[in-house]
Amino acid sequence: MLSRFMSGSIRNLEREYSCTVRLLDDTEYTCTIQRDAKGQYLFDLICHHLNLLEKDYFGIRYVDPDKQRHWLEFTKSIAKQMKSQPPFTMCLRVKFYPPDPASLKEEITRYLVFLQIKRDLYHGRLLCKTSDAAMLAAYILQAEIGDYDPGKHPEGYSSKFQFFPKHSEKLERRIADIHKTELIGQTPETSERNFLQKAQMLETYGVDPHPCKDVSGNPAFLAFTPFGFVVLQGNKRVHFLQWNEVTKLKFEGKTFHIYANQKEDKKIILTYFAPTPEACKHLWKCGVENQAFYKLEKSSQVRTVSSSNLFFKGSRFRYSGRVAKEVMEQSAKIKREPPEIHRAGLVPSRSCPSITHGPRLSSVPRTRRRAVHISIMEGLESLRDSAHSTPVRSVSHGESFIPRSRSQATDGSEGMAVISDEAYSPSDSVLPTPVAEHSMELAVSRQINGAPCSIEEEKESEAGTPSHGEGGDFGADGRSAQEGAGGDSALSEVEQVNKFVLSVLRLLLVTIGLLFVLLLLLIILTESDLDIAFLSDIRQTPEFEQFHYEYFCPLRRWFACKLRWVGGLLINK
Repeated sequence: MLSRFMSGSIRNLEREYSCTVRLLDDTEYTCTIQRDAKGQYLFDLICHHLNLLEKDYFGIRYVDPDKQRHWLEFTKSIAKQMKSQPPFTMCLRVKFYPPDPASLKEEITRYLVFLQIKRDLYHGRLLCKTSDAAMLAAYILQAEIGDYDPGKHPEGYSSKFQFFPKHSEKLERRIADIHKTELIGQTPETSERNFLQKAQMLETYGVDPHPCKDVSGNPAFLAFTPFGFVVLQGNKRVHFLQWNEVTKLKFEGKTFHIYANQKEDKKIILTYFAPTPEACKHLWKCGVENQAFYKLEKSSQVRTVSSSNLFFKGSRFRYSGRVAKEVMEQSAKIKREPPEIHRAGLVPSRSCPSITHGPRLSSVPRTRRRAVHISIMEGLESLRDSAHSTPVRSVSHGESFIPRSRSQATDGSEGMAVISDEAYSPSDSVLPTPVAEHSMELAVSRQINGAPCSIEEEKESEAGTPSHGEGGDFGADGRSAQEGAGGDSALSEVEQVNKFVLSVLRLLLVTIGLLFVLLLLLIILTESDLDIAFLSDIRQTPEFEQFHYEYFCPLRRWFACKLRWVGGLLINK
């Protein structure tokens, strides 16, 4: 009896596993779920824990053993998606940025989006000009510590916060001045709402960067935002396509294509190259989901999308969930008492440490920190103010991409939009693609800033560990470019040969299929007794009768003879 009970308990344990999800305030939620549980079940548990109703904007992200990041698919089993062994570690993140985050129905939703954008700001994904950066940082100060108090906030108190990948004394003074004079009396909720209103006006709002290269080998960052598809190079946004202009997204291996129709039926095709095929597939799936979420009117309009052409095998993917318009309509129907919010201002945060935990950078002189920044940025100056325009394969060359407007689409304008005084270079620890091993200089800069140097820890937890990664990704791209001078050219030739062979094989298969269909049609014409007018007319033509008696009947008798001969051999054996 005891052995039967023990064996039953062991089987139950084998059917369950532990799962830890790191939330946006860097706290962790751990639960035990069944092995066959789907992603939706875990997501519902987290939303119930957070008392979150406007949950369609959020998703769960994880990292596979190859350091490739993925969004958890809610319609599939968790265990089948994870390529590692339990216990599993994942992260809750904003997957679809609200077009107007300040107008979200509930404060709890606005607060979670605020935490995500604050994280984006800290890791360099939300890049902006110095004046905008100072205002955003001042809103964070006001939300976390309240009004300025000379007794509590000594000189230089703003330097104890780490808002951006790197600071300057001038910027810190400007942040403190705004906090002292312009934000007095604002509650945390008001400061967070003002922060969201300011952030959503920036060119890099909602950007989840995918590092790629254009057809000339220049590094670029591709992203999908609430307003369309963007390409960032240097400190400029070189391309922008609104969602209603995007017609198709496609990938083959490491090559990603985006098809679009602009004004006056001007068709263009943009081509980029991802670091790995897995990264390219992830980029494609993100694009399919974002296009469905922001572009469609109803979820019933969602269709299964294929990554390849007709007759050819490729990846198939279907977005599952509500679209933005349905989410906003559903949010308007929410009627409940606002849930209590436990703000994390006094909790140690890996993404933006609080002032109550002491100076993050006080152990190292400012001049030493600047020297480290300079050493990291060496070799990147050629990219800082450059804006390598990605070559475009187009049917007709027309206007450049229309700059984004927060209200609605505006008139097109020539030229590229400058997004910042600095080159766009988010920290590599937060990119949704594999990242190269860090150099010693980058590790030193992490230690200087008080951040853990455990690369595996940050990649497994997707926690977005702070790093002075200004240029970290472009540094990786630079190394790739140097290695690619010899290896990439040979690899590209091999890939081209493989693509040619694969195309020939596909053409051959299609030809054989067509011949098979024609053979079936011929048999129907000659052997069937179908009384159809056009078949009868064909059978009565002299040409068909000649073909039937002189070619088809002898061929049929020959096949029948061979089949009888083979059957006799099999029977005799």
